[in-house]
Amino acid sequence: MRMSGKVLMLSLGVLVSCLLSAAGFYEKAEAERQERLDAGRMTNVLLLEEMVPSPLPIPVSTAQPEEAAPVMLPAEPEITPEILVTLLQSETEQEILETTIPGSQLLKNETAYDIDPEAILAEGPELRLPAEGPQILIMHTHGSEAYTPAGLDRYDASDSNRTQDPRYSVIRVGDELAERLEEQGLRVLHDREIYDFPSYTGSYNRSGEAVSRTLERYPEIAVVIDLHRDALGDDEVVYKTMAEEEGTVASQVMLLVGSDESGLEHPNWRENLALALYLQQAAASAHPTLMRPVSLVPQRYNQQLTGGSLILEVGSSGNTLQEALSAIRLFADAVGPALLALAES
Repeated sequence: MRMSGKVLMLSLGVLVSCLLSAAGFYEKAEAERQERLDAGRMTNVLLLEEMVPSPLPIPVSTAQPEEAAPVMLPAEPEITPEILVTLLQSETEQEILETTIPGSQLLKNETAYDIDPEAILAEGPELRLPAEGPQILIMHTHGSEAYTPAGLDRYDASDSNRTQDPRYSVIRVGDELAERLEEQGLRVLHDREIYDFPSYTGSYNRSGEAVSRTLERYPEIAVVIDLHRDALGDDEVVYKTMAEEEGTVASQVMLLVGSDESGLEHPNWRENLALALYLQQAAASAHPTLMRPVSLVPQRYNQQLTGGSLILEVGSSGNTLQEALSAIRLFADAVGPALLALAES
């Protein structure tokens, strides 16, 4: 039997009503979340101009629907938050699998150097944070790195899991880290510039120049954290790292330290390694599954610029932004006291 024109028009009317209701709910929720984000920004952050994403597109099909038998249509359905989340879930051809990488092995040594992490921990870091001025710089060589879209955390992608909108990238995670450390009494600068767009090539050169300029202006800065998110998997499978901590859904965190094994001058790498192991121990003591092993690699990744330089990988591309934010809160709350213990009185 063929569907009458009247029934077809009624069906289209219900569909349009549902989509308009969902769009209204999304705009209201996004506005409220942005107000909370803006209210919590730090006063000493190096801010980028806010970027506003384009509205969520409503897909329109040009295919002609197949004719079917008339059906009884229900009253206009209620769009609940649960239904909206389902409507907004990202679609991907890649399978996302959870993994928890054991952090019981303190160090993943990818160099030929003979390293005794237990001895380094016993000796402790030599680094000290200054009593005056900025102590910590947070920046992002790959500031466009983002996470798997989920729920209301959606963005216009410039590439696979990348965006210039700092509300949905690793820059947002850096905001959270800076705020949490400041709340504990540490003095933090956050460089929110994007150095991997429009070209990924040369991003470390650009970010290195920026760090050098900041250190010239604030030579007292003792710690530089280059905050990234990892990428684990291939074209078919993507892995999301998950901490198994009670009461929260969080990704895992990894500290990466460069060395001079590549042949480039890097006199500070052992000092950086001592700091990384010290912070990892503090975080793992509070949250046993949060930390992955510290990774020691041959490349130096601009870490020759100061004796407290580290790369911090928060989650992977398979994780959601909310999982990464949960992880950085756990990390910051654990390492804050450890950093304060290094501050000069």
